[in-house]
Amino acid sequence: MKAIGFKKSLPVSDPESFIEFETDKPTPLGKDILIKVEAISVNPVDYKIRQNSLKEKTQNEPKIIGWDAVGIVEEVGNEVTLFKKDDKVFYAGDITKPGSNQEYQLVDERIVGFAPKKLTPEEAAAMPLTALTAYEILFDRMGLSKEKDAGKSILIIGGAGGVGSIAIQIAKKILGLAVIATASRPETVDWCQKMGADVVINHADLIQQVHDAGFENVDFIVDFVDLNQYWDAFVTLIKPQGKIGSISDPVHPVDLRQLKGKSVSFYWELMFTRAMFQTDDMIRQHEILNIISDLLDKGIIKSTLNTIINGFFSENLRKAHQQLESGKTIGKLVLKF
Repeated sequence: MKAIGFKKSLPVSDPESFIEFETDKPTPLGKDILIKVEAISVNPVDYKIRQNSLKEKTQNEPKIIGWDAVGIVEEVGNEVTLFKKDDKVFYAGDITKPGSNQEYQLVDERIVGFAPKKLTPEEAAAMPLTALTAYEILFDRMGLSKEKDAGKSILIIGGAGGVGSIAIQIAKKILGLAVIATASRPETVDWCQKMGADVVINHADLIQQVHDAGFENVDFIVDFVDLNQYWDAFVTLIKPQGKIGSISDPVHPVDLRQLKGKSVSFYWELMFTRAMFQTDDMIRQHEILNIISDLLDKGIIKSTLNTIINGFFSENLRKAHQQLESGKTIGKLVLKF
């Protein structure tokens, strides 16, 4: 089978930053299923790992990354109970194992969901990693629910990005929150509004912008960009007994003591935690993906796909990474095999 990987961390402009190669099609054992990949999407985690994972060494065998895909079940392991051959599935995968930048991929059934029936492969491939991240941070980490939180306010930092795009929809359409999203360009403001944000503000002067939008404080804050950059503003804007969640990677420590006076809770979210540590509730990702699939089929939420690149080639993967590295991507970018 064909795969695309890299042997060393190189700038995306380098032709060797991605290498096409042939490798053996894997065989599923245990709870693994073998999936014939139809389309993949590219996320910031992809380029961060490409840039940093092989800085100090060169591998003999190329490293395969990519953590978003849709495909067809080709074969199942002897312990598989959730899927059968020819099922259409979507998933984000496991960061500790070879990724989706290959024609066939092994994935544990507990982190795979049934793909939406009414979406194209490209529309479906755009969703798993970001939908899992948004759903987990809002429900599993912060413990929000429509019953107790409808009508409260949430500030979403990075509303036009992949995670922000689906977080806006979940916060508005599932939780019934008043959604304030940040965006700084006319096209990203427009995108956030299309996703369902009630108010879109510029992140450049966060406190004043929130106040000008008619909010003295907010009940919840989720950060999908840079915790260090906005931390002091979060401390000011969050309501007493509020909740703050983040997926970003702060370069400098954050001072949680600043939250003590208001008894504010802080939550980390990493979508890969359950698979990395084989947690007892690992099957929760199968359940969440099935919920997302149903919401997509019913039209309650919509795919955040915005760009399609046709063809599974190293040149196209470099283009995709270049676009993500620019920091100006709106919604999701998908490669169709």
